Amino acid sequence: MRTRGRTRAALGVLAALVALCGCTVQPLGADGRPLGGGPVSAGNAGVPLRPGDTGTAVRELQARLRQLDWLFDGPTGSYDDLTERAVQGFQGKRGLPVTGVTDAVTWRRLVAMTRPPGRWELYLMGGQPAAAPDPRCLTGRALCISKTSRTLRWMVDGRTVSEMAVRFGTLRSPTREGTFHVYWKSRHHVSTLYDSPMPYAMFFSGGEAVHYSYDFAARGYAGGSHGCVNVRDEGAIAQVFAEVRVGDKVVVYR
Repeated sequence: MRTRGRTRAALGVLAALVALCGCTVQPLGADGRPLGGGPVSAGNAGVPLRPGDTGTAVRELQARLRQLDWLFDGPTGSYDDLTERAVQGFQGKRGLPVTGVTDAVTWRRLVAMTRPPGRWELYLMGGQPAAAPDPRCLTGRALCISKTSRTLRWMVDGRTVSEMAVRFGTLRSPTREGTFHVYWKSRHHVSTLYDSPMPYAMFFSGGEAVHYSYDFAARGYAGGSHGCVNVRDEGAIAQVFAEVRVGDKVVVYR
């Protein structure tokens, strides 16, 4: 999993390798390290926050509520009904007015009981902005995959057609970096090594593929692959799978 630029063998040999080296989840962070990283917020979420608000302040609120098990979805960055009910529950438990609005008193109490969330706590289920495309992606047809922002851009002649959050292998089984090409597409692929489904698989380097991941959809960045590029948005990857052709470029970069 650590070598680069391997000479591509015959398609039949590669297909056999794919069957043996398919990807599944591992109980490690997506980058092989504990989730979180350094603090992102100084503790000022721009309160009050209320239903209908959106943005990173709402993400921080949701991440802190998750730390206390008041919220189990997201963070999404959207102050929805689930967030409102979580705030109401927190307020009622602490003897605060149960409004569902995160006012200054509610926010201070929440901050006192939690820690500043790391970047990947804020984007546990995706939604982060995509990195600028690598120059190699600006010509032709390319799956442009940034490890820094954990995003994929599907690009045609320098234009971004769609973008989505992705997840990679761990330090023990890292996703290869470099320029590759899609050599095989398998709509209903299943890894024989791990007995793990890999729908909408687009193989680009040995057993490594871009594919939909049920685990990524359910757990976000609380897991990782054995080297594949996981996508959590099934609708988005289904559309890309329909448009990508064998031979299209795949660029994996930092």
